[in-house]
Amino acid sequence: MIPFFSCTQSEYVEKVLSLLKKGARHAEGLYTDGFKRGILDPSAPWIEPQARSLCAEICSITDFSLPEVSCVRAEGPVSKFLLKYKDGLESESVLIPMKFGKTICVSSQVGCRMGCAFCETGRMGLIRHLTASEIIAQVFTAKFILKTEVRNLVFMGMGEPFDNYEEVMKAIRVLTCPSGLGMARSRITVSTSGRVPEICRFAKEADPALNLAVSLNAPNDHIRSKLMPVNRDWNLEELKRAMLEYLKHPRREILIEYVLISGVNDSVEAAFEVAEYLRGMRVKINLIPYNSQSKGRLAPPSSETKEAFRRVLKDAGYQTFLRTTHGDSIMAACGQLGNQDFKKKLGANSSLSLL
Repeated sequence: MIPFFSCTQSEYVEKVLSLLKKGARHAEGLYTDGFKRGILDPSAPWIEPQARSLCAEICSITDFSLPEVSCVRAEGPVSKFLLKYKDGLESESVLIPMKFGKTICVSSQVGCRMGCAFCETGRMGLIRHLTASEIIAQVFTAKFILKTEVRNLVFMGMGEPFDNYEEVMKAIRVLTCPSGLGMARSRITVSTSGRVPEICRFAKEADPALNLAVSLNAPNDHIRSKLMPVNRDWNLEELKRAMLEYLKHPRREILIEYVLISGVNDSVEAAFEVAEYLRGMRVKINLIPYNSQSKGRLAPPSSETKEAFRRVLKDAGYQTFLRTTHGDSIMAACGQLGNQDFKKKLGANSSLSLL
């Protein structure tokens, strides 16, 4: 079977031809109808009657299956939906309102191996990677099943995208296929906790229009290593070298994500350290107040502390945003995605297994 949701149009047509030795034009039409209009039907009106048997034959060798929408929850304009896959595992995706359309925050893994102290997903550990089809299914579901106008896409859901590099990049190729969903590369952002080898690879391979976000979260190695185990593999000096490599292309800049945690990384002194660390780099800074976890020992800073931190960075010349928390009552805010009960299910159900 041809996996429809992990092919660009040219890849899909090539696979159809390799199996049937015919049907290129109609495979192109079925692909466009599927991704542009959400119609996966060999009897669609545009298909001439004499070609319907051929289109049915093409569809018979194509896997159009989508995961089940197992849950949809909303808090005001923010919503979260869960997709259940064939193995019983679920991913979580969030739809965030923007001025025009919505941003979808997609997952790249079920769980995450990075173990960041401020992240619910990290408490799960890594259960498995998502395939490109499963990543794209999140966008397709939002657009055609939940009837949402998706304008921007961020890989900031469950998982570390660069820990699943190949499937994430494959998904991006399909998402940006002009004959398919046709998303603009400039509206796609890939976020990483700081995996240096993949940042360097992304710098060489990715279209310059794709955006990179780096989760910094600390002013120095001492604090960062406590919050983010990834820093023990690639420290701030190595991370800076990788970011500078990425920024060699003049069109690129980096979104720096910084979770503010009371009494940990939110002092004015820490803000001055961050400003110095980022000196000379084309960056924007997104300050994110810590959001509560299921077993959180951490806390968000006060409004005065947040503003003081932002002011230091702004005065240092950085474009700095202070994010307003939305979706925390449905565990849809930054750092809140994840279901730790999965590990209990894994222990009780032999059909599920750790990666």
